[in-house]
Amino acid sequence: MIVKRYVVETMIEAMQKIRTDLGSDAVILSTKETKVGGVFGLFGKKRLEVVAALESDKKETEPARPKAAAAPLPVPAAIPRSVGAGAYRKASNVANPQKPEAESVESSPLNGKNVAVSSFNQGLEDLRIKPEAQSSDNLSSGSVLAAVPSKTPMIQEEPDLTLQAEQQRQLERSIREFQQDGIPAREDRLYEELHQMRLIIDKLSRNHDESDPMPENLDKLLVQLREQHVDEALIQDWLERIRAKEGPAFSNSSAEEFRQEIRAFTENREGGGIGDDTRIVYIAGPTGVGKTTTIAKLAAEQMFKKKRKVGFITSDTYRISAIEQLRTYASILNVPLEVVQSPGDLQRAFQKLESCDLILMDTAGRNYRNEMLVSELQALIAPAEYSETYLVLSLTSKYKDMAEITDNFNQYKLDKVIFTKADETGSFGSIFSLLYRYPLKYSYITNGQNVPDDLLLPSGNLLVDVLLGEQTI
Repeated sequence: MIVKRYVVETMIEAMQKIRTDLGSDAVILSTKETKVGGVFGLFGKKRLEVVAALESDKKETEPARPKAAAAPLPVPAAIPRSVGAGAYRKASNVANPQKPEAESVESSPLNGKNVAVSSFNQGLEDLRIKPEAQSSDNLSSGSVLAAVPSKTPMIQEEPDLTLQAEQQRQLERSIREFQQDGIPAREDRLYEELHQMRLIIDKLSRNHDESDPMPENLDKLLVQLREQHVDEALIQDWLERIRAKEGPAFSNSSAEEFRQEIRAFTENREGGGIGDDTRIVYIAGPTGVGKTTTIAKLAAEQMFKKKRKVGFITSDTYRISAIEQLRTYASILNVPLEVVQSPGDLQRAFQKLESCDLILMDTAGRNYRNEMLVSELQALIAPAEYSETYLVLSLTSKYKDMAEITDNFNQYKLDKVIFTKADETGSFGSIFSLLYRYPLKYSYITNGQNVPDDLLLPSGNLLVDVLLGEQTI
């Protein structure tokens, strides 16, 4: 007997490997969860360990026996075939009724796809309603892979209810992939098409509205704002302010008035840099936005321009590389660094850095679209009169994601926002949309990886020029 062990991510992958290596007559002996990799048993990845066997006197090309055929020799009780495999056979019989049961299922033609999917779904219902519990002690040399194609997923039932539930979820995912026929999502493309349609409709409506003609210079200004994806409600708010000054009809000077409205908007939301009386700055934000590099830039600015003594604290223990990166910056700048994991550690770190004029704290980058993870972070952030909390957001992110993250943070004391990766995008409308929707002040904008150079403290005029495409960052 040939016995092989496989460590895979899914049961589907195991089935494909078993069929390739051992053939369709192979029998699965055991399935269990295991962990691979990691350090001292920690941080290991979960995998499935599958053990399969094949009798050495069997040939892979031997045809599967019909169900009604009796075994010529006495053998142990045969293991019942997977209900998932039965669902595949049922779908195959409907789409290709002329083929015998032991044949491999072929890809059904387009005109029979819906019928096959219907039967496949019915097979899944059988799996949910009539689960068959079986023991690994009842294994035999009977085939569990017959009548299953090499690329078709199936589920091998095991006594472990957790594994059985996982296998059922895999089968449901396979159904969805089969029904969708492999067509990927087009969310970004659809969003862009809808945006272009809105621009066309707005232009047509303006062309047909003879009672309120739009001056050409103002029309071009509005087109630029919409191409930058500025919130339409904010654009209409600016237009209403101009109408309140000039009356219902726009004039050639309306474009300049519109610029003044944009400039006033940005000036009212300037947050400036780190305050001179600020002792602690908390830096928060999602993964991949450049928090650690931004902290190094802020430290260099405060040390070289403000002549302040700076200290580092990091709670980003989820990524070892993040600690090492900040440790490298601390060594270059000759700055003390403390690593914390709990509120108690944080208080001890503050005491050790008591001689510093300014403490910059790096927090863990997590999926902060999840409100629960945001609440966990608050245990390490203690806003006070002498502290500031900065939210770091990347300008390469979708505005919808930026707004969701800001919304989760906004229920806590959030002072200012730092926008990063300005050099990697040409769209800056999300800055204005975010400042319009939330009571935030913008502070810094980063436009590169160089420390300490690529850190800007922008004025309102700079943001207006960048938004209108008259200047680059």
